[in-house]
Amino acid sequence: MLDLRRLRKEPDSVKAALAKRDATLPAAIDRILTRDVERRDALSRVNDLKAQRNESSKKVGELKRAGEDAEELIASTKAAGEEITKLDDLVRRCDEEIQAELLMIPNTPLEDVPAGGEEANQVMAEWGETPDVGFIRSAHWDIGERLGILDLAAGARISGSGFPVLRGPGARLQRGLIDFFLDVHTTEHGYTELRVPYLVTHTSMVGTGQLPKFAEESYQTERDDLWLIPTAEVPITNLHRDETLTLEDLPVRYTAYTPCFRREAGAAGKDTRGLLRVHQFDKVELVRYELPERSLAALEEVTRQAEVLIERLGLRYRRVMLATGDLGIGGAKTYDLEVWAPGVEQWLEVSSCTTFTDYQARRTNLRFRRKQSEKPEFVHTLNGSALALPRIMAALLETHQCEDGSVALPEVLHSYVGTDRLTVPV
Repeated sequence: MLDLRRLRKEPDSVKAALAKRDATLPAAIDRILTRDVERRDALSRVNDLKAQRNESSKKVGELKRAGEDAEELIASTKAAGEEITKLDDLVRRCDEEIQAELLMIPNTPLEDVPAGGEEANQVMAEWGETPDVGFIRSAHWDIGERLGILDLAAGARISGSGFPVLRGPGARLQRGLIDFFLDVHTTEHGYTELRVPYLVTHTSMVGTGQLPKFAEESYQTERDDLWLIPTAEVPITNLHRDETLTLEDLPVRYTAYTPCFRREAGAAGKDTRGLLRVHQFDKVELVRYELPERSLAALEEVTRQAEVLIERLGLRYRRVMLATGDLGIGGAKTYDLEVWAPGVEQWLEVSSCTTFTDYQARRTNLRFRRKQSEKPEFVHTLNGSALALPRIMAALLETHQCEDGSVALPEVLHSYVGTDRLTVPV
């Protein structure tokens, strides 16, 4: 969340930055600051009244010991106590309202992030070409059905739409991709692999910004008040919640494979065929805790580490900087990586790499000390999908399909999948 002290110190610059995301956000800052003034005035009045009450209590004792009438002073002391109770309640209500507002306000975008909605997203770079195969390419759902590796109907019978089933070589391919991604990140990129819970607490979801804003997008087990993770970012970012790390601890680099669960409540009318938009999907995630001054360089590194995987899979892709109106709630700057799926003729997002600056760290109270004698600071957190599986699978099948109906696998996957080609069952 945003630092309340920053709002007090530089309200105009914060409101100007937030207005690039949503024109209604400056009004929320004004509401917070109004309540903050009310809260601080009440606290000042409470302190004055408590001092007055303490002094009156002493005088009451003195009057009683002198045998003099203290009833009037006793009544004023009681009235001061009642006023303190009312002011304490006002402070509590102000605190609750300020906290509720802060939890809904997004991060301020960095200066180089373009203003506007999705139409203002900027293509920063493009890599690769789609081979000219000399035949009409099929969509991945047709390829998957032909190869016997993708069973959408079975998934729908079991769980409803958006829950595909992978069979035989398809399941092996997905497992191979996960192992390939994790191996590269742990052996080449310096990440420590984790196995994390797939159910997390309400507090953990608040810590990374999924709650309260995106409750409708998430799956909840109401009986236990646990939430299915929408991404491994949630458990990994909360792994060191309420800890103070040392300078030597940083950077922290974690990677994990998890299934991810998203209701896609706002996806009505969008393309939901095949693997383009599903409710459960597999993903390998990168999460980093960095020094504030390393935040931007780390974002470039994370993004490049995701790009390396796409290139080794032989897929055409582009890097897109998201505009302010397309950023997630905690994002200060985000690059999306989109692969070209020639069968459906669409760019498909397979990775989103973000620096959250200190936004998540404030929510999770994740700090570090440069020296033991210095005050703790908030770390900067970053994450990146490296990579999300469904659309990578779709692009892989459509890009590497052959005229005879088979799919030639990239060389880097041969040892992981145990074959160089997916073929049509005889």
